[in-house]
Amino acid sequence: MNTLMSTDFNFPGQKSVYKGKVREVYTLEDDVLVMVATDRLSAFDVVMPKGIPYKGQILNQIATKMMEATADIVPNWLMATPDPNVAVGKACKPFKVEMVIRGYMSGHAAREYKAGKRLLCGVPMPEGMKENDRFPEPIITPATKAEKGDHDEDISKEDILKRGIVSKDDYEVLEKYTRALFQRGTEIAAKRGLILVDTKYEFGKTKDGEIVLIDEIHTPDSSRYFYADGYEERQEKGEPQKQLSKEFVRQWLISNGFQGLEGQSVPEMSDEYIESVSNRYIELYENITGEQFVKSDISNLQERILSNVTTYLAK
Repeated sequence: MNTLMSTDFNFPGQKSVYKGKVREVYTLEDDVLVMVATDRLSAFDVVMPKGIPYKGQILNQIATKMMEATADIVPNWLMATPDPNVAVGKACKPFKVEMVIRGYMSGHAAREYKAGKRLLCGVPMPEGMKENDRFPEPIITPATKAEKGDHDEDISKEDILKRGIVSKDDYEVLEKYTRALFQRGTEIAAKRGLILVDTKYEFGKTKDGEIVLIDEIHTPDSSRYFYADGYEERQEKGEPQKQLSKEFVRQWLISNGFQGLEGQSVPEMSDEYIESVSNRYIELYENITGEQFVKSDISNLQERILSNVTTYLAK
């Protein structure tokens, strides 16, 4: 299957390009950004050798729908999506923190809890909780934004302010926006029979000083979902929850001896496994959006993207 693993475009008015773990961001004149969602798969902050068909399209289209569904409560960077894999928007200076918010004790929080920690990013976690239990109130557990190849690191609000990573006034806006987005995301998920367990948001500042939501939102790469049906029963029995997230990839890697630690090598992913991951991402899309996924033409991804973006920019 044809996948988009890297790009080397030269759009009209292009000034620079930044390549992240799964997205490539082209900065153009007039403070315009072109963000290309590749099919690269990242887990434990490591990019896997093989791409996942349609993954970039899925993430880009979910993020677009969620940006549109939250634009009335939090301003965002998005201007247009001229291609299934591309978002175009306002250039911003990103804040160097990811605003992680957790409604339930799952994933990283559960691993820390099992290790005996009761403080996550300076936020206390109650005693007597089981994995996947709901927190009394959602907790914000920020992470520093790592460069490609490095690991994001937990950080407390106090350390963010003390180190001057974000000003107090700006951080209060980030907190307010994070809670508002999580509340809206929770409501959207509930309509689909899902529970939004945890997620992360990234923000930037426009040249006019406005704080806006950037990057992706409520996608299976940035968020964890449970199926609401049967959640309580599974918790009572101590059974694993049915998830919609890329946690299934992480679990597969762990079971094959890989957690992104030094000296570990990425296990070989067969074509059959790659196809199964692609199908899971399509399932995630359809469950999260409530719409059927329409596969785009991937016979020549690079040419398609270049043509669509160039046509849009010429308007």
